[in-house]
Amino acid sequence: MPGFAAIRHLFRLAWPVLAIGLLACTPQVATRSIGEQREDVLFWTQAQRDAGFRHMQRQFPSHEAAAGGPVRPLPEGRPLRVDDDDAWLDRYMADNRIAGLMVLEDGHRRLERYGLDFGPDQRWESFSVAKSVTSVLLGIALERGFIADLSDPVERYVPELAGTAYAGVTVHQLLTMTTGVRWNEDYEDPAADVARMYRGACVPGRAHVVTYLSGLPRAHPPGAEWNYNTAETDLLGVVVQRATGRPLAAWLSESVWRPYGMAAAAFWIKDECDGGDTGGSGLSATLGDYARFGQFMLDGGRIDGRPVIAEAWLEGAVRRQTAIGADQRGYGYQWWTDADGSYMAVGIFGQMVFVDPARRLVIAQLASWPRATSSELVAGRRDFVERVRRAIDAGRAGTH
Repeated sequence: MPGFAAIRHLFRLAWPVLAIGLLACTPQVATRSIGEQREDVLFWTQAQRDAGFRHMQRQFPSHEAAAGGPVRPLPEGRPLRVDDDDAWLDRYMADNRIAGLMVLEDGHRRLERYGLDFGPDQRWESFSVAKSVTSVLLGIALERGFIADLSDPVERYVPELAGTAYAGVTVHQLLTMTTGVRWNEDYEDPAADVARMYRGACVPGRAHVVTYLSGLPRAHPPGAEWNYNTAETDLLGVVVQRATGRPLAAWLSESVWRPYGMAAAAFWIKDECDGGDTGGSGLSATLGDYARFGQFMLDGGRIDGRPVIAEAWLEGAVRRQTAIGADQRGYGYQWWTDADGSYMAVGIFGQMVFVDPARRLVIAQLASWPRATSSELVAGRRDFVERVRRAIDAGRAGTH
């Protein structure tokens, strides 16, 4: 039997091999950049989505959009029965992994439901619903003179884009996603632009997307073709932040969140490279405050009776500016539009703020869909909206 000295000598010889084996088995999470971790969200498991979407501000550095002052009430209205089959709504929520639903009619809560152990005081990631919020923040910056005109070239606010495919592109073309720059928004393809835009090395003082977009080629003349592009809304956010001198979260708090009376602080994920907020996604808020934001839009962007958004923005924001290949539907200024005058903000994995001015109706939905998007999931959401609208119409008919 070997002595202690011999055993110690053997351990010293074996330790480098053991250490290499242990390191190979240990996840190297600490070496991954914030941007890489954000891109990983697209490929989370269902369990990770269910747990993580409610805690994004804990997982990623974020700015707070503070609330404050009197909270705008959402008084309880007459309960809304969505379908003749009372179990239909339960099935819809289960099948679509719904975390929260709220329906407002004339500012009154007709329906409020929660699932996935989510509740009214918790926040949920909105994904591309943030695009519509960023667009509103630009409209407010335009009203206050921080943005001179929607026809301004983007280079006026982001001069680093001179000499790139964005040379000559206007703020209006950014708003309508008609820049003509090549882009792939396939959420299930790890090689797509949307899955790679935050993975590169930082250039000091420059947002991830400014660096990434600077290297892309032009596919069409500016204004000729619509192509959905998350990075371009991040770029729109850079325009707003440079024009106002504030992070998006601070501008949101100052211009809407506090004065309109939101109930709780929201959080907006920061870009790791320049410290600004990413306009295309990353906003988390409560279900009630998403509904209040929809009501703010339904009220015509007014606070205490005073319009806070530029008329030039309001004239085009929720009206079809460009075709999207779908009958009766279009795209405004980062809002999806319908021929009947309704419009919505939507985000992957089932997020939605829907506004129907004709019915004085707002619907907010938070979810953890099993896929980022699909024709079946989108059709199911539209069916839910139509069932709500029919229930609203039936209720009004019954009162006459």
